[in-house]
Amino acid sequence: MMLFGLLCMTSTYAAYPKAGDTLVVARDGTGQFRNIQDAVESIRAFMDYTVTIYIKNGTYKEKLIIPSWLENVTIVGQDSKKTIITYDDHANINKMGTFRTYSVKVEGTDILFKNLTIENNAPRLGQAVALHTEGDRLAFINCRFLGNQDTVYTGRAGERLLFRDCYIEGTTDFIFGPSTAVFENCEIHSKIDSYVTAASTPKDMKYGYVFKNCRLTAESGVTKCFLGRPWRPYAATVFINCNLGSHIVQAGWYNWSNPENEKTARYAEYKSEGVGGVSDKRVSWSHQLTKKEVQEYTLDNIFTIQDKWIVK
Repeated sequence: MMLFGLLCMTSTYAAYPKAGDTLVVARDGTGQFRNIQDAVESIRAFMDYTVTIYIKNGTYKEKLIIPSWLENVTIVGQDSKKTIITYDDHANINKMGTFRTYSVKVEGTDILFKNLTIENNAPRLGQAVALHTEGDRLAFINCRFLGNQDTVYTGRAGERLLFRDCYIEGTTDFIFGPSTAVFENCEIHSKIDSYVTAASTPKDMKYGYVFKNCRLTAESGVTKCFLGRPWRPYAATVFINCNLGSHIVQAGWYNWSNPENEKTARYAEYKSEGVGGVSDKRVSWSHQLTKKEVQEYTLDNIFTIQDKWIVK
């Protein structure tokens, strides 16, 4: 706390970006900043107005942190495939463990990401997180998340996340954690035979992961993937109007070699399509939603947890 105070004293109020300002980041020196983290650090804490960080095309090798005292920041890339934030930590580097491997960690609230790629390009030597979220009311629009095991970690219970028109790839458990997250119109791409999700939704949270109108695809030769397995009891994951490729096994779900998980896991589908969407051989402890039940899965219902979130 003292260090943060000293850092704030080194800048004057006039130096902070004002409402509506756009900070430009460019590796080639044509912006105000060469590194994204420098732009982030220039923003006033706990703003009640929005500042935009515009990132020009380029590869930014940074272990980027959006700190908890930042609010109302929009981070926009020039092109989703050419604006790339990348790092290469993995869990077996100096016993780092999974939760320090992130390329981007978002602790702030009301942060919007658009049109960029977040990547962990570590070799397949252990868990390697690309995106680690801990903030509330986070939205990712037209973004790409590239990695292998544990690509996207939604790291805090009760926090609300929206992924819209995104591409997410990985190998094992590549979308995992306790947060409430909605994935709309996304492509979820499996790179090996394994598990797509590993939710750890708390017992008292009604909604965990909700996939709506998504496509589940796979690399050539991948033939045996499960929709999810419960990282913890009461895991909640639902697929609504999704197209599931032939790599999704008929059983659909796995109990993580623990039959006790079958008593608490909240796994469901509604009108799955595609070769992998055939539901008559799903595990008995999963559920096919009724037309009445699926009507509850609106953004308003899902995201009204602590307070109302007007999704951007």
